[in-house]
Amino acid sequence: MPTCAECGRESPDEFGFCPACGAPLSARPVRQVRKVVTLLFCDLTGSTAIGERTDPEALRALMNRYYDAARVVLERHGGTVEKFIGDAVMAVFGIPTSSEDDALRATRAAVELREVVHGLGLEVRIGVNTGTVVAGEGGTLVTGDAVNVAARLEQ
Repeated sequence: MPTCAECGRESPDEFGFCPACGAPLSARPVRQVRKVVTLLFCDLTGSTAIGERTDPEALRALMNRYYDAARVVLERHGGTVEKFIGDAVMAVFGIPTSSEDDALRATRAAVELREVVHGLGLEVRIGVNTGTVVAGEGGTLVTGDAVNVAARLEQ
């Protein structure tokens, strides 16, 4: 039975709201999984200068082409795009399922991604790192020092 986070009352499973106080009943907590993954960070170089000399609509179109190209390349190599952060892309290899060649696939994706982005007239820096993270089961949000190291390697 779910317990209301507001008043502490237990409610039947089929209830979406607490019968005592009306607060929404949250879903069951997601189980956390500890696993080894490979992370890839990709960041455009010179994006501030590009933004300064490019019309906002043209910049948006260029960034969308970059994001689309990055997603296609990363997913083709078995990566999962966790997020786009400004002009950066973060992908995880090994979520939801780990493979013995996650690091190799991430490295191959990095090489192809660099070439594809260059074809758009852009340059990137890419960092790849393998390490232990904690992720929500079935989700892609990962936490751990391995993420920080991948970001530092990209810089």
